[in-house]
Amino acid sequence: MKIAFYCQHVLGIGHFFRVLELCRALLVEHEVLLVTGGEGVSVALPQGLRRFELPALMMDADFKRVYAAGADRDGTGDVDAIQRDRRRQLMALMRREAPDLLLIELYPFGRKAFRFELEPVLNALATGALPPCRVVCSLRDILVEKSDPAAYERRVLKQLAAFDALLVHGDPAVIPLDETFNAVDQIKIPVIYTGYVTARPSPEAGAVARARMGLGDADRLVVVSAGGGKVGGPLMTAAVGAFQRLVLKEELRIHMHLLTGPYGDPAALRKEAAAVGERLTIERFSDRFLQLLSAADLSVSMGGYNTTMNLLAARVPRALIWPFGQNREQRLRVERLQRRTPLHLLEDANLTPHALAARMATLLTSPPGPSSTVRLDGAETSARWLTDWLATAPKRTTP
Repeated sequence: MKIAFYCQHVLGIGHFFRVLELCRALLVEHEVLLVTGGEGVSVALPQGLRRFELPALMMDADFKRVYAAGADRDGTGDVDAIQRDRRRQLMALMRREAPDLLLIELYPFGRKAFRFELEPVLNALATGALPPCRVVCSLRDILVEKSDPAAYERRVLKQLAAFDALLVHGDPAVIPLDETFNAVDQIKIPVIYTGYVTARPSPEAGAVARARMGLGDADRLVVVSAGGGKVGGPLMTAAVGAFQRLVLKEELRIHMHLLTGPYGDPAALRKEAAAVGERLTIERFSDRFLQLLSAADLSVSMGGYNTTMNLLAARVPRALIWPFGQNREQRLRVERLQRRTPLHLLEDANLTPHALAARMATLLTSPPGPSSTVRLDGAETSARWLTDWLATAPKRTTP
């Protein structure tokens, strides 16, 4: 069957990469068209995946204002014109492709700013103005807090009437959806927990990566990452400063591989790190991220969904996570997972070179944390459920 998957990332890249893993699993039995609308990310797509890129829109770090990607964030891009163009393009695409299933990432639980193009499509499907198509929401484990939770929940429940099912990419044993959405018992469509979605490295990936980097058993590799990179500057600066202190401790034999993220700027960090030498590598992005994590003795990162699940999939023995402070999502996830995994919270007070160096040294000289038992088969479970459901569920009828 043909599946169209709508994904709009607005600040980081976690949503985009999670959707790529879901597409990879769906491609085993289906034709998949990925519809994106965020700032471009240079990454190899799964073989066989078609992609349709809407004119790019992003949001500021406060999630309050939409702006045209690549334009001046003070507003020189004509957002209204881009929205009209996107709405037209998305409607035409749905009419031309006539998919059997439309998967929509996050909406209506989020991406309210993009209802200008989603609501017309959903209304057209409901009235028969577009060819018949089932609609499913693809949702991560945790929702961000709202200023008026009751009004938010009423709006979401109303908009879910246009959907046929809800896939929650998490594990209720870790965080059930009703912890961040109180009205779960009022959802009338099937709610399916799939487990967490992540890519998984090969068993030998870590050993191969360490050999490629020339690391021996006594060498300690620290991998530092900041997701997309737009809000990770303080972590990057503190990590370079910490490394400059730790590299003097010869007994640690420490090496650091730092990834600023595709939206980050490695140039300034390279200036700061110029005196450190070859033990510090700074890149904007690496398609070998999972392999690097598999080789790491310690990870220092932010706590987005994708990075956190990558840490567990790669079996990183120790991890420090600095959660994004704009909302509860990353902190809540780490707080729950650190009870059963080798993850540790990194507070703002520890985000100085001296304090971070001390935390890193303590962990590097301590035994590894517990192995994770969290479900990481969310992509495969989602694909299996959708395949079975598409084959048996009655088609939605229109008036």
